[in-house]
Amino acid sequence: MADPIQVTASVRVPGDAIRFKAVRAGGAGGQNVNKVSSKVELRIDLAAIEGLPEDALLRLRASQRNRLDAEGLWIVISDRTRDQLKNLEDAREKAADAIRAALVRPIPRRATRPTKASKERRLDAKKRASHLKRHRSGPLE
Repeated sequence: MADPIQVTASVRVPGDAIRFKAVRAGGAGGQNVNKVSSKVELRIDLAAIEGLPEDALLRLRASQRNRLDAEGLWIVISDRTRDQLKNLEDAREKAADAIRAALVRPIPRRATRPTKASKERRLDAKKRASHLKRHRSGPLE
């Protein structure tokens, strides 16, 4: 069983919702990469996260939809360093950051009209481009 991830004072991922797996990583390390399992793969059960509001869970699921496996577990991978423990901490921090980002409610967009000045700037730019293209090639003699 892994250690729980404390995201905020009220939100945490319990240890029994986390599965840890070390696998061999590619990249830097020379022949050592063929022998040492330094890449870390965490699988987190999203439904087991404690204190996460329903809307935040939906945002988290939507933002991480490409990182969900067939069972619905969230896969967090880290192979930044050649050290397994550092990669484990990095993966745990990635998960906490993603959960914190999901806790923030997006500001709804309010539709606005373009200002008169922005319309004039757009039309002036179109006129300049038209003039430039019209006078690009001189008379052929």
